[in-house]
Amino acid sequence: MPLPDFLVIGAPKAATTALHAALAGHPQLHLSAVKEPKFFLTDGPPPTTGGPGDADTYREHIWRRPDYEALFRPGFVNGESTPFYLYDREAQRRIHDLIPHAKLIVTLRDPVERAHSNWTHLWSAGLEPIGDFLEACAQEPERIRAGWAPFWHYISLGRYGEQLAHLYTLFPRDQVLLFRYRDLLDRPAPTLNRICAFLGVDQDILTT
Repeated sequence: MPLPDFLVIGAPKAATTALHAALAGHPQLHLSAVKEPKFFLTDGPPPTTGGPGDADTYREHIWRRPDYEALFRPGFVNGESTPFYLYDREAQRRIHDLIPHAKLIVTLRDPVERAHSNWTHLWSAGLEPIGDFLEACAQEPERIRAGWAPFWHYISLGRYGEQLAHLYTLFPRDQVLLFRYRDLLDRPAPTLNRICAFLGVDQDILTT
């Protein structure tokens, strides 16, 4: 069974869902039906504890390799999108160990804007118990110690320099494509062409 040829690895709340949907419309690409399999986030079953709503998220985690391989199809350039792979150093190592030649796509958003969008998402869903953004950020160290999932790490998720520095110890830079969140929103056609060129598939097919 095939494994992915490329991964959209981050960052959360930086249009990874929109990118996944757009790339799924390319006839030469196959994107996993499960948008965030989270396969590389663990070596086995996901945790059983965490913050509010984490249990539901963990139930979506595809951690058995046959189930993961079943997401992909022979004859296509296969990919999946789990935006926490960039943040998780162990996930980066697992990716390198299993698919060292994979191409990695990273979309970066202003870290303050990203963090606020992250908090708003959880607050609107009724999961974030603190109704003040700055106060919720101040709780991050305690939440990390308590084992809350990475989506609660509002500040740490935006420390892209540290994450990329580690990634580049594992993967050569020509296997990593970086672009800005606003590029996909403001200039979708040229940005998607750039991604298609990186993946080695036909350009001028995707526009939004």
